[in-house]
Amino acid sequence: MSEPNPTSGAPALDGIKVLDIATLFAGPFAATLLADQGADVIKIEHPRGDPARGHGHTKDGVPLWHKILSRGKRCTTLNLSTPEGRDIFLELARDADVVIENFRPGTLERWGLGWTELQEVNPGLVLLRTTGFGQYGPYRRRPGFGTLAESMSGFAHITGEADGPPTLPPFGLADGIAAISGAYAVLTALTARNRTGQGQVIDLAIYEPILTVLGPQLVDYDQLGIVQQRTGNRSVNNAPRNTYRTRDGKWLAISTSAQSVAERVVRLVGRPDLAEQPWFASGGERAKHADELDEAVGSWIEQRDAEDVLAAFEKAEAAVAPIYSASDVVTDPHFQQRSIVRMADDELGEVAMQGLLFQLSETPGQIRWTGPRLGAHTAEILGELGMDEPKIAALRERGVL
Repeated sequence: MSEPNPTSGAPALDGIKVLDIATLFAGPFAATLLADQGADVIKIEHPRGDPARGHGHTKDGVPLWHKILSRGKRCTTLNLSTPEGRDIFLELARDADVVIENFRPGTLERWGLGWTELQEVNPGLVLLRTTGFGQYGPYRRRPGFGTLAESMSGFAHITGEADGPPTLPPFGLADGIAAISGAYAVLTALTARNRTGQGQVIDLAIYEPILTVLGPQLVDYDQLGIVQQRTGNRSVNNAPRNTYRTRDGKWLAISTSAQSVAERVVRLVGRPDLAEQPWFASGGERAKHADELDEAVGSWIEQRDAEDVLAAFEKAEAAVAPIYSASDVVTDPHFQQRSIVRMADDELGEVAMQGLLFQLSETPGQIRWTGPRLGAHTAEILGELGMDEPKIAALRERGVL
C-alpha cells in the first residue's frame, strides 16, 4: 500500500459538525479523533477554560497537552448554565450532527439542554454522553475518572509484579480507550441515522471499554472459577514473553504468541532442546515453564549488545522490539515517516506530536492545526449565527462568553 495522498479527495468526515462541550480527556479526545478525519469540531469551553488546560507540563505558560487534545478544533467559550448561553448552544446544535458531553447525569437537563430539548431543535442529532459509570445503574451519580475505571475494571488487579501491589498506568489509559470507543460509537450512530434519519443517545461509561479489552477474564471466572493474578511482564498464554536487559544496558521485549516464533527464539539462543520438550507445543504449557525459558533467553541476551540482538532476531524472523522512551519514539526513522507530525503553532513555534490513529488511502485525515488559544474562534463561530462584534462584546461583558 502506498502512502495516503492528502490531495486525493475531501477527508472522510468532511461536512460533519461536532459540538464538543466535554472536559478533560475521554470526551474531548473522542472529538479530536473526529476532527483528525475532517469533522468541523467546535470546542465549547466555560469562560474559565477546560480544566484540561491545567493538566500536564507547560512551556512559558502554554499548556502542552492541550495542543494535542484540541488540535483541529475551533475554540469558543460559552457559559451553558446561563439562559443566554443555553439559547446560543441550542442555535449551534440546530445544524450540528454530534454533541459530545461528559457532565454528571442530570446536569444538561438542569440547564435545559437535555435530550428532549436537543431533539426538539434537531431530531437527527447524535448525543455522546461520556461518564464514569453511565446514565443508569447504582453508581450513575458517582464522580468517575479513568483511574477508577482502571481500578474497577480489573486492569489494576492483573498489572504489576506477582509479589507487588496492583499497579495503575502512568497515563490516561482508560480515558484513551473510552475516547476511541466513543468515536467509533459516534460513527455507528451516524451510519444508523443515514438509514433512519433519526439521531440517538450514546451512553458510554468510561470503565466499559477497558473492561471489554481485558479479554477472557470474566468468562474464565464464570466457567472455571479462575481469577487472573499479577505476573509482571509475563503472560499466562505464552512464553518466553518478558523484557530482557542487554550487555550495554538497554531493554528489549520479546513476544512468542505464535508457536513458530517461539521455536525460532529458542533455536536462536542455542537451546533447540527446549523445542523438543512435550510442554513446548502450546503457549499455555510454555507459560508454566517461564522460569526456564527466561533463563535461556535472558542469559543469551545479557551477553550481547542491543544492536546485535536486534539484528540476530530480525535475521531469525523472531519478534523483538526495543523498549522506547519518548525521545526514542520521536527520533525513530519509521515513526518519523508515518507516526509523528511536526506542526506549526502560533505560541510555541514547531511542535511534535502523535499523528493520525490510522491511515486512509483515498480520503486521508489531516491534523489541520494545534490546540488554539482559549476562545480563539469565538467571533468566527458566533458570526456564523449572525452575531456582530458589539453583540459578542456585550455577551462577554455579561459573563456569557
